[in-house]
Amino acid sequence: MKKADTIINIKENCDNKNTSLEEIIEKLKKDERNKKFSQNAIPPILQIDSGAKILIIGQAPGKKVEETLIPFNDKSGEKLISWLGINKEIFYSKDIAIMPMDFYYPGKAKTGDLPPRAFIAQEYHQDIIRMMPNIKLTILIGKYSIFYYLKNKAKNNLTETVKHYKDYLPEYFPIVHPSPLNFRWQAKNPWFENEVVPKLQEIVKRILN
Repeated sequence: MKKADTIINIKENCDNKNTSLEEIIEKLKKDERNKKFSQNAIPPILQIDSGAKILIIGQAPGKKVEETLIPFNDKSGEKLISWLGINKEIFYSKDIAIMPMDFYYPGKAKTGDLPPRAFIAQEYHQDIIRMMPNIKLTILIGKYSIFYYLKNKAKNNLTETVKHYKDYLPEYFPIVHPSPLNFRWQAKNPWFENEVVPKLQEIVKRILN
C-alpha cells in the first residue's frame, strides 16, 4: 500500500457518499484543534468504505503511521493482522474500515504515546459510522475505544472486559492493544491468544467469506 492510498480510500471508496465524507475530512482539516497537523500537510488518517463489513476502532496513529499515512503500518499493525487471521491485502481492502479514536498522532508521552484527544470520537465518529451500513462487527482495540463504546457495560477493567468478550457479541469484540509495549500483559494472560484470538479469527473469517 503506497503512502497516498489512505487518502484515496477516504475519497473514492464511498460511492454516492463521497461528498459527505469529503466534507467531514475538510472540516477536520479546518478544525483549529488540528491546525498544527494541517499546517504540516498531515491529513486525518483513517480507512473508510461504504461497503465495509468490519470496523476497527483503535487508539490513534503512531509516529510511523503519521510518517507513512497508512493506518497500522507498524509493529502493532503486524500483530493485529496476525490476530485477525488475514493478510495485508485483505486488511487494506474495502471490507475493512479503520477509524481510530483520534485521526492524528497525539504525540509522545513518558511511556508510549499520549492518549487520543476525546473530541474526535465525540464529534466525528457517528457521522462516519452512518456512512457504513454494512458493518457486521466492530473491533474495539484498547481501553480508550472499549470504555468509550461499551460505557457502563464494560467490566471493572480492560482485562475482565476482554475476557468476557462474548457479552458484547455480535456487535462488538473488545481486544487488548497489539502494541509491543503490551508484551507483559500478553505474557501474564496467555488465555488471550489461546482462547480469544481463535474466536476472533473465526468470526472475521465468517464475515469476510
